[in-house]
Amino acid sequence: MKVGIYPGSFDPITLGHLDVIIRASGLVDQLIIGVLKNTAKKPLFTAEERVKLIELAIKDIPDLPPVKVEAFDGLLVNFAKEKNASIIVRGLRAITDFEYELQIAQTNHKLNPAIDTVFFTTSVEYSYLSSSAVREIASFGGDIQKFVPECIVQSIYDKYKSLRSV
Repeated sequence: MKVGIYPGSFDPITLGHLDVIIRASGLVDQLIIGVLKNTAKKPLFTAEERVKLIELAIKDIPDLPPVKVEAFDGLLVNFAKEKNASIIVRGLRAITDFEYELQIAQTNHKLNPAIDTVFFTTSVEYSYLSSSAVREIASFGGDIQKFVPECIVQSIYDKYKSLRSV
């Protein structure tokens, strides 16, 4: 069974992420969305909240092959080995993404030669989209409905509302 991992912060998941998930799931028998617990970043949502939001976002996608969502920390190659994954999936929006992602892919391959990275160029309609842009827009109460799955829009606004009340 060919297992792939699509790692990321997904803080929050965007329509661009969903596009990559749908396209990448066709390459493997099982796709694992690896939600990174990155101690270097201060995420809006906890890893557990991000897992739940992703599960909500993908649950009604028709004909989606088996996809699991799991939080992880540590080295991606170790997580991949633990899950018997041989493919890492990454999305690219611009040439600047490629330079960074290529370096990471080469490092991962050096750490574990059994793992290859596959790059998906973002569909044109999502080439500008990032989770950080969504967070900024939402933090000011802007309309994020064109950027994230409809089923999680309110969760994002609610998170900012709860942070303001603390």
